[in-house]
Amino acid sequence: MPNKPARPCRYPGCPGLTRHKSGYCEKHLKQTRRQSDKERGSAAARGYDRRWQWYARRFLAENPLCAECQSQGRITAAKIVDHIIPHRGDLTLFWDTTNHQSLCKECHDRKTAREDGGFGNVGRGD
Repeated sequence: MPNKPARPCRYPGCPGLTRHKSGYCEKHLKQTRRQSDKERGSAAARGYDRRWQWYARRFLAENPLCAECQSQGRITAAKIVDHIIPHRGDLTLFWDTTNHQSLCKECHDRKTAREDGGFGNVGRGD
């Protein structure tokens, strides 16, 4: 099967070509990841520390099935504790147990993309 043609790098002024799905050449792919990571902070800095890991394991043990799949009549094991309403750094909302649900990875990724603008959607800040 033939490869996709290379296209120009999305980084302003870069003459490089790429086949990477992000649209950035190798040089700028690393730069954009590093910048994004600096702005976002580590998982622990965002609240997903040892305390959260312990809580999430316990929550998943008590709620082992994906809530979204269950609402559609499917039975799927949950892997992620999701914040129903994104907390956006609000620790009160982060730890509000009524704001948590168990989701499988596929449902969580779909929900996050819808909320944050992934997969070409307009998301937060827009």
